[in-house]
Formats: sequence, structure tokens, C-alpha cells
Amino acid sequence: MRVFVAGATGAIGKQLVPRLVAAGHAVHGMTRYASKQAMLEELGAVPVVADALAPEQVAEAVGRARPEVIVHQLTAIGSVDLRHLDRDFAQTNRLRTEGTDHLLSAGRAVGVRRFVAQGVAGYGTYVRTGGPVKSEEDPLDPTPTPEMRQTLAAIRHLEQAVLGARWTEGIVLRYGTFYGPGTGIAPGGEQFELVRRRRFPVVGDGGGVWSYIHIADAAEATVAAIEHGRRGVYNVVDDDPAPVAEWLPALAQELGARKPMRVPRFVGRLFAGEAGVVMLTEQRGASNAKAKRELGWRPAHPSWRQGFAAA
Repeated sequence: MRVFVAGATGAIGKQLVPRLVAAGHAVHGMTRYASKQAMLEELGAVPVVADALAPEQVAEAVGRARPEVIVHQLTAIGSVDLRHLDRDFAQTNRLRTEGTDHLLSAGRAVGVRRFVAQGVAGYGTYVRTGGPVKSEEDPLDPTPTPEMRQTLAAIRHLEQAVLGARWTEGIVLRYGTFYGPGTGIAPGGEQFELVRRRRFPVVGDGGGVWSYIHIADAAEATVAAIEHGRRGVYNVVDDDPAPVAEWLPALAQELGARKPMRVPRFVGRLFAGEAGVVMLTEQRGASNAKAKRELGWRPAHPSWRQGFAAA
């Protein structure tokens, strides 16, 4: 198939493109930067330079590629201060709203058969009531903290736009928290270093449940969705959702760091804001049962316990 990957030079794009090429697909990889064309050629893709927020550029790029599938992996996530999450996610939120709309419009013009987009299963996305692990049938959080209202609104917009495009097979992949090459949870990565320097404490009871996914496993699930996914939402996470009070000390031990400090919620708010406290104490994890059942996918790193060691 001809596959158009927007965000082809990001952490997951760099894992996804060579897998698609190896599977025999003709890949066009979109990037905003002309300096990254050589990287895309090395990955096996036809490089496409376009600004995802410029509709005429997106329309021209997609029109030239005439893909059968569009894959939306556009983000602009740098260093994030959880006290100001919406501010630091502002550009990513635009890519999830305006960028999604531009890609869908361009895709409709050329008749793409499938549209696969990056969703989110972490960052406190799911409703914070009921059991600790959520399926795709569970609602997103109806009452996000003020610091993340715009971010969750952008996630909702992306999902509604993609799933509401009845002219194509709209698929949203709700990825868990990425770790592995090119992510913040890798040697030299921001989160690794915070844990190593004992600057990532357990807040309150540490009851927030996180679902992780190795970046390579996320790419494999994406290939499966591109090739035979059906309209709908899939959680792309590992088999082992776990509370912060469990995975954080384990990661510290793996890094040879001292045991994380424990602080009360009010102290947590000072450095992480209410959004960070929610993620560390109230967040729900996600089940991958549907993705395994319907995509025929299995993570090579079924648990962060072994995955962190590999990373």
C-alpha cells in the first residue's frame, strides 16, 4: 500500500517507517524540516516537506503522494512542566486539532481508505472513577484539572474527527506512556534523569496507575492497524498496568538510584501542579485486550519490568 506518515521523524515515526518499508509498503514521510529529508531517505521513505498547520501545503503533499492510508503521528512535545501542561502542549494541541482537520481534508480529496491517528491512554485521560484499568468503552475524564483542559479537549477533537469521518476507516490508537529509544524514558532521557537524581517522588499513596508501551511495540501495533485495523479505538499498552508506588521504585532500583522520596499531595502540587498530582495519584491504566484480539498484536515487551531493563 501507499502510506503517508505525518510526523515521520518523531520517536514513533522513526520506528514505524522502516517497519512499513520492510513489509513492502511505499512510504511517504512528512516532516516540517528540510534538514530531515536525508534521515527519511535512510529510513526508506520518500521525504515530503510540509507544515502540518498550513492546509495548502498538506493538501499538496497528500495530493502528490496519493496514499491509500494516512498515519497521523504529529506532536511537538519538548520539556513539559506539569504545572503548565496546557501551555507546554499548546503546539501539540494545535496539531491534534488543526493538523488533524487538514490531514482529513486532504485525505478525503484523494480518497484514502484508512486514517490512523495517535491518541493517548496516559496523562490522566480516562475517567478517574471505578476500577483501576479501563477499556476503550470507558469514557474519557469529564472533569480534567484546569491545567489540562485544553489538552484533553484537543485529544477529544482528534478522536471525534477521525472516528466521525464516515468516508474512511478511522482508527485511533491510544498509546500508553512511551519508553525506549527517542523517548524521555531512555538513557539520557528527561524522566530517567529525574529518577536517577531522586527528583521524581511518590506523591501521596502513589496510587495513579500507568500503562507503559515500548516505542518499538507501539510501532508494531501501528503497522497492524494500518494493514487490517477496523474503525474504532484501540489501547496500545503493555500487559502490566501498575501504580506509581510500584513502578517508580522499581525503575529507581534498575537505574541504581536511591529509593524515591515520598511526599504528601500538597507538596506534590508545588512541583507538579494539580495535573501532575492527578497523574501520580488518581490516573487509571488501560487494557490492551482489544488490540491483542482484533489486531493480532502482542507486545514483545509484555511488561515494563523487563522493558525498563532492556531500555
